[in-house]
Amino acid sequence: MTSATATPIYYVNARPHLGHAYTTVVADAVCRWHRLLGHETHLLTGTDEHGLKVLRRAEQNGVSPQEWTDRLVESEWKPLLETLDIANDDFIRTSEPRHETGAQAFWQDLHDRGEVYKGEFSGWYSVGSEEFVADDDVLDGEGDDEGFKISALDGSRLEHVTEENYFFPLAKYQQRLLDLYEQNPRFIQPESARNEIVSFVRRGLKDLSISRSTFDWGIKVPWDEQHVMYVWIEALLNYVTAAGYGVDEERFDRLWPANIHLVGKDIARFHAVIWPAMLMAAGQPVPHRVFAHGWLLVGGQKMSKSKANGIRPDELVDVFGSDAYRYYFSRALTFGSDGSISWEDVHARYHAELANGFGNLASRVAAMIGKYFDGALPAPGDLGPAEQAIVDLVREATTTADAAIEAVAPQDAVAAVWTIVEALNGYLTEQAPWAVAKADPHDPRLATILVTAAEGLRALAVLLNPVMPRACAALWDSLGGAAIGELSDQRIADVATWGQIPVGTTITKVPSLFPRIETETPA
Repeated sequence: MTSATATPIYYVNARPHLGHAYTTVVADAVCRWHRLLGHETHLLTGTDEHGLKVLRRAEQNGVSPQEWTDRLVESEWKPLLETLDIANDDFIRTSEPRHETGAQAFWQDLHDRGEVYKGEFSGWYSVGSEEFVADDDVLDGEGDDEGFKISALDGSRLEHVTEENYFFPLAKYQQRLLDLYEQNPRFIQPESARNEIVSFVRRGLKDLSISRSTFDWGIKVPWDEQHVMYVWIEALLNYVTAAGYGVDEERFDRLWPANIHLVGKDIARFHAVIWPAMLMAAGQPVPHRVFAHGWLLVGGQKMSKSKANGIRPDELVDVFGSDAYRYYFSRALTFGSDGSISWEDVHARYHAELANGFGNLASRVAAMIGKYFDGALPAPGDLGPAEQAIVDLVREATTTADAAIEAVAPQDAVAAVWTIVEALNGYLTEQAPWAVAKADPHDPRLATILVTAAEGLRALAVLLNPVMPRACAALWDSLGGAAIGELSDQRIADVATWGQIPVGTTITKVPSLFPRIETETPA
């Protein structure tokens, strides 16, 4: 069975921001780790392109919605994946024929099963979040929203609509959903998201309108072309249409159910309530887990375009590089909780942890092997207590990091691996190979120290590769990794096996992995 991981598909009404990139970077790091475990993995991402919000944005820009989404996908969303070095296996667009075919097949099946009925919807709708909002969650706006009704769920402005629509009997799945949450506590994570979802469902579910008849930018309802599907009930289907539902049965059997959906907490309800209910109705298995991460806060406020407090991903990457970007968002924030970010913190961590910690370590070791052994890895002597402590630490850190990845806690995984960086820097300071060389350049202890450091760097190149693929590839080349094999072919289980770099391997000093950056914080 393939270990399939999916980001949400991102709504194409504007350029991507750090929140989109946050989910994608963590999903990519998790998948890269699983590949190093030897698992067959599949990473899906993509774009959600239908709905009233996209239609209105396209009209504002004087183009058709298809032209608008084509332009944004090609100029903004796909390039973001390259900017962040995302190794996704698939990219799905909801305007693609394969998605339309699969979505129509899914809802035709539900219609045939008697899981759809016709009725009238009269109530509040959020164009901003493309969401129907129950009366209990409607508030009077204040401040800039005075005179408007707003959603208590996310603060978006509401419009009152009355339409003849088709409905999905969501309410009848209330108990089955509660049973799912109880029988599989890991289905929704973290615990805070699980508690919120359980509370929401226990309040009572109402049947869900699944079509719109007042505009036509969407997928046609297969049995009634006067209606298009409500954007969420077709967008959620991307996970199965990308897996081959309705198009490629063999592929679908291999890729579904997904191992995990990584989503922002603001869309957890759609993924943990509506989505599994739809799958239950269709007789399909639900994904194993839905993990909801927190918001990114800038200046104590949720990052948003309206507050003009957003930082574009490419702004950070242009200055610090993609590896530093990936490192920061994998380590500095607790995935699952809200986290504050700032340019100053990125800058400080870059220099303290990457340039002075990891990068300087790699540079020092290569330089000393070059100076004392003409760049050829010497034969080490027997390992003493100090060397054995490094070996043991690598083994322990690897086990801890693996458990953290399984728990979708990248910050804990990176912190565990970083203990190796700190230990190796401490080991070199304590063992002082430069002092050993000065006292006796032929002392076998000198070779043992530097081989231990090189082996520690080999382990780091593998363990940090899911987070910093560019720097780790350069480090692997510096260590003569070709003598061991391709970096992508290494396995987590073998990391703590010592003595993998053959004696005599040429160790080269490469340009600094993380050169110092003198830059002012943007205004």
